[in-house]
Amino acid sequence: MNIFFEGPVLWSQIDANMHLRHSAYADFAAQARLSLLEQVGLDASQFIQLKLGPILFREELFYHREINPNDKVRVSCEMTKCKSDASRWSIKHEIFRGDGTKSATVLVDGAWIDTQKRKLTGLPAELLEKFKAIPRSEDFVEETL
Repeated sequence: MNIFFEGPVLWSQIDANMHLRHSAYADFAAQARLSLLEQVGLDASQFIQLKLGPILFREELFYHREINPNDKVRVSCEMTKCKSDASRWSIKHEIFRGDGTKSATVLVDGAWIDTQKRKLTGLPAELLEKFKAIPRSEDFVEETL
């Protein structure tokens, strides 16, 4: 399993029903994606320097089991779809609570944006090779241009 984030559930992430609030699942997935990028050699400073950033077009969340206060979570990530130039991509996250029970699945579709021009763009060659090192799902699809 490709775990890219592990951490505790904080009190501020608990809702009135005493379990993890809905938006905290998306926050955990986003943190895992950031860690995923860093682990393949793509850190935030490179994106700032190149005036690039990841953006999401879709985020879909499936709840499976509740996560309670003081639990711990682990988040896996794998790419399910990507254009050959990595200009668009999809990532699946699975969120597990401390006892190993899968609690949620988060699916995102994203792309890269030139933060100065505010236009979609691909990755430069040196970043593209690193991006291709992201773990892929068994049913991964590479889309040709």
